[in-house]
Amino acid sequence: MTELTIRDAVASDIPALHALVESAYRGEASRAGWTTEADLLDGQRTDAEDLADILADARQGLLTAWDGDVLVGCILIARRGEGIGYFGMLSVSPALQNAGLGRRLVGTAEQAMADRFGARRVRISVIPQRDTLIAWYERLGYAATGETLPFPYGDTRFGLPKRDDLSFIVMEKALG
Repeated sequence: MTELTIRDAVASDIPALHALVESAYRGEASRAGWTTEADLLDGQRTDAEDLADILADARQGLLTAWDGDVLVGCILIARRGEGIGYFGMLSVSPALQNAGLGRRLVGTAEQAMADRFGARRVRISVIPQRDTLIAWYERLGYAATGETLPFPYGDTRFGLPKRDDLSFIVMEKALG
């Protein structure tokens, strides 16, 4: 891997973003990494319209990581209230997972949310069945708040659940 460039996504990145996110979360390709949701969900993780909506909204955006002209990672950042940032859709090419890129994207996202949105705290939401991912976030300083959110059953934009017990736990970290 050459030197990575991390920058804000632009509309022309949407096809590459869509392919990356889908490969990191869904289908057989996602099983090459450790962050797959393939055992929990089928269908899509996102679509081009959702990505375009994110880029058009001043309260959120996508940071992208490029190895030359190849998109290898991305992360959604958002403002979720006074002093509160949120990140999601953290995606790293499955073949490159476990090499520190996810950690680097989270750190860059935290700084971007502090700078752009005045975030003093960052929240994330994680499917509780993803124990390994939750443990990774805990190592990054995130802790469960005790709050849960329902899974959007019936909304195929978020995938096709393979189980009927999905939800999200909310985790949070104070920024220094």
